[in-house]
Amino acid sequence: MEIFYSKDIEGNICRLDAEESGHCIKVLRHRNGDEINVIDGKGTMMKCVLTQDSPKGAVAEIIGRTPCWGGHPYRLTLAVAPTKNSDRYEWFAEKSCEIGVDRIFPVIGQHSERRVFKTARVEKILVSASKQSLKGAVPEICEPLSVKDFILKYGASPQCSGLQDGTSGNGYATLPQDGILRLIAYCFEDDSHRRTSVMEALDSYRKAFEPSPAGNGVPEIIMMIGPEGDFSVEEADLAIRHGFIPVHLGPSRLRTETAAVTAAEAAYFGFLF
Repeated sequence: MEIFYSKDIEGNICRLDAEESGHCIKVLRHRNGDEINVIDGKGTMMKCVLTQDSPKGAVAEIIGRTPCWGGHPYRLTLAVAPTKNSDRYEWFAEKSCEIGVDRIFPVIGQHSERRVFKTARVEKILVSASKQSLKGAVPEICEPLSVKDFILKYGASPQCSGLQDGTSGNGYATLPQDGILRLIAYCFEDDSHRRTSVMEALDSYRKAFEPSPAGNGVPEIIMMIGPEGDFSVEEADLAIRHGFIPVHLGPSRLRTETAAVTAAEAAYFGFLF
């Protein structure tokens, strides 16, 4: 199935950029009157008919729309520290997109070896991966933030998190009022916080989830994965004070990119099966 991508949509007209037009007209040899499939990157698949077969700027008329095409019944944000080798981060972004992720945040921690990250190349990889995996939505690649800034911006406030040491008596965290499940994975050997497996945390959340007036009506998960040198103790403690549940991904010590893909896969199997 051939899929194209357009951000230039006005009414029932969509325009392909030069790269997509070249692939559609020059490589695949589509001509006026041909039906093509175009995603808008926001979740909708559009059935279109070509009206201008220019290889520099093809134009098509939209004749049908399928919303939530190839979507998943949850919203997942992965906050993952950039890896020293940029190829590994790109691999993670591609595979997580194929599985199901909505936002990717590069987070720079105290132990990060890579402290500068540019998003343009990853954005192109995500577009390609969305088309390949038959998804109407392209995950957002956000501008980098420090781990501390990310926690303060996207964590729950300590006053409403309901957390003292990160977990309730049964080993699972009390969800904050916004209903978002916040998880942080690390591998401290002398950790004082009780950690549960990511699958147990997701299963408990899925069973207890109720749409919140402050939310968007679907389960929402934020998962933090640290750099090669892991999060610092101070970063982990700050996250836990702001509603992040400490979890583990199994007995193996995983690379950053492997841990991130494992987290995406856990959400995929936890909510789809």
